[in-house]
Amino acid sequence: MLLFTAAFALMAPLTSAPEDSVKTSPDSVKTSPFKISGYADAYYRYNFNNPGEAPYNNLTSFTNSHKSFELGMISVKAEHTIGKVGLVADLGFGRRAEEFSYNDDNTRFAIKQLFITYSPTAKIKLTGGSWATHIGYESVDPYLNRNYSMSYMFSYGPFFHTGIKADFGLGEKTNLMVGVANPTDLKSASSMPKTFIAQLATGTPDDKIKAYFNYQGGAQHDSLRVQQGDLVVTYALSSQLSFSYNGTVQYRQFRGETGWGDYNSWWGSALYVNLDPAPWFGMTLRGEYFGDKKALIGFNGNVFETTLSSNFKIDNLTIIPELRLDNGDVESDLFINKSGSLKQTTVSALLAAVYKF
Repeated sequence: MLLFTAAFALMAPLTSAPEDSVKTSPDSVKTSPFKISGYADAYYRYNFNNPGEAPYNNLTSFTNSHKSFELGMISVKAEHTIGKVGLVADLGFGRRAEEFSYNDDNTRFAIKQLFITYSPTAKIKLTGGSWATHIGYESVDPYLNRNYSMSYMFSYGPFFHTGIKADFGLGEKTNLMVGVANPTDLKSASSMPKTFIAQLATGTPDDKIKAYFNYQGGAQHDSLRVQQGDLVVTYALSSQLSFSYNGTVQYRQFRGETGWGDYNSWWGSALYVNLDPAPWFGMTLRGEYFGDKKALIGFNGNVFETTLSSNFKIDNLTIIPELRLDNGDVESDLFINKSGSLKQTTVSALLAAVYKF
């Protein structure tokens, strides 16, 4: 998924680990009001069904290729804070940025996120602009993910919202966000209906368990209403082993010639197991079940994917080898082989590199 002067708001999803705070000089407690960061990524993907043409047995975001070295995105984020106000501008260039901003003009340069904040008190923050969605566990920025390829839930849920929102601190570990935004993934929506968004975030005092209850709902246009509920829970058993869960369901109601029809839904559920035996090495296993029996996405059935990714860290560089299995049910032959025959299952291997600065 603009109102207000100088609007534009970005925020990395609350389900992602926070980035490092502005560093302080050992000789001073003052912090710099300006911070710049970014990353670049690239990958190679091979699908063992050896498909002859697009979409190359890839039904999720950002990795639609086969036997090709691909550039992902170079992203630069500038942050400036002074007193009670702040600005974040996050720009991306590349294929990943284009797919993220798919409703914009066909260009590989995109304003991923842009927002202004105002904090009248320590427990209230107002944001206006365009920011990455709070819904879901994964992020458009690959350095915030442990798997390089994306889940089905991320790919078919919202990418971003454009509007206004308010964050309220309700306690030491509890935060409430409410807002109004344009329809999903639209930075401009003149004369179109608006969507209500919300998140309740909480956790245990030791931060071992964190939970996020997410929502978006409202008319997308005159003929479509959407209601979506989403849950993210993370649990750190130790510094080496942690688990994360994401579940979501989206209801859609369409209006035809005789009026509004019934609500139908797609849904998904994923478990992430994260193991970090050494500071320079980690592994993540993602198991996801995605249901689309009503063909709202176009699958006309269910699909299960299992992805095993390793993370090798060398200073600012992360190398991600990955193996992924996608399996559709009997009713939905979603994949093809080189001869064009339909298949229920496909296997892909991927090698990615992400450099963060």
